[in-house]
Amino acid sequence: MDHNKLALPVGTTLDRFIMRKQEDFPYATGELSQLLRDIALAAKIVNREINRSGLIDIAGAYGSQNVQGEDQQKLDVIANIRFIRALRNGGEVCTIISEEDDEMIQTGNNQGKYVVAIDPLDGSSNIDVNVSIGTIFSIYRRVSPTGREGTAADCLQPGTHQVAAGYVIYGSSTMMVYTTGNGVNGFTYEHSLGEFFLSHPDIITPQTGAIYSINEGSSDSFSPGVAAFVQYCKDQQFSARYIGSLVADFHRNLLKGGIYVYPATAKNKSGKLRLMYECNPLAFIVEQAGGKSSNGTRRTMEIEPQIPHERCPFFIGSKELVEKAESFIANDKEACDHKPAPEPTPKKATTVK
Repeated sequence: MDHNKLALPVGTTLDRFIMRKQEDFPYATGELSQLLRDIALAAKIVNREINRSGLIDIAGAYGSQNVQGEDQQKLDVIANIRFIRALRNGGEVCTIISEEDDEMIQTGNNQGKYVVAIDPLDGSSNIDVNVSIGTIFSIYRRVSPTGREGTAADCLQPGTHQVAAGYVIYGSSTMMVYTTGNGVNGFTYEHSLGEFFLSHPDIITPQTGAIYSINEGSSDSFSPGVAAFVQYCKDQQFSARYIGSLVADFHRNLLKGGIYVYPATAKNKSGKLRLMYECNPLAFIVEQAGGKSSNGTRRTMEIEPQIPHERCPFFIGSKELVEKAESFIANDKEACDHKPAPEPTPKKATTVK
């Protein structure tokens, strides 16, 4: 009997994978490896809190609003505390910007070489109804000298400067997906062992798909180009899939092919999603997986941020579908830019007496 069959390998843990891949990092001195492990640790703790939310009093509204003007849930606040604490204690991060905080968060680690932008718990509206939610994070190398607090310039870098980005999805299973610019890998959490194991190596997203994800409740205020693209999806008999948790919608489309759209609307003229800790990290991931991300006219990661909580329209997913959406928007813009001159108003006939 083959004794190896009695104890099959459990797979590659996240920690081991990070150590093996450390040479892929631009600055392979160990700090970024440690930072990713700190995020994974906080994710395990938040996963525990989410799984207990129906048993203890940590579900429901917290009673205040965040800087976005959105009602905070108790788990929003808990997740924010957990990630900030893990990043501060890890020592590698000098400054954090979070969806839940008005100002930059100085960790006191002035020798830290990295800055983190984070949405600690995406999909707050779904917390109380047991629908998948997530965490999104983005990591930048600071540009200011070490030995002092991080600056606005450290936090307001375009997405092209990211050194790593990822998300954690808390659903039927908990997964962490991340990239350091050398492909995308996904890890599934094994609760009994308390470890993330490599389950989705070298993720490549399909070049096209048959799923479109958009909140059609706002369709009356879509631009003509966005409305035309949605109609195109319907004409192609695509499936409409919209959960309301960005991470969950993105994760499904990343694996199966499709497009997620949150355009500018009458209510949110600059779009609703935040550039720094939602759009940029997912854009980095999708590009590394062979997909595309845009604000409708421009590559997401090339946008120069002006403020930490800046918003932007968001089109992300399979490359062919994003380009199709951009073509509808370009045609719409072209029509607006080249409107025919109005017909001259006919003059009233003059009666000659």
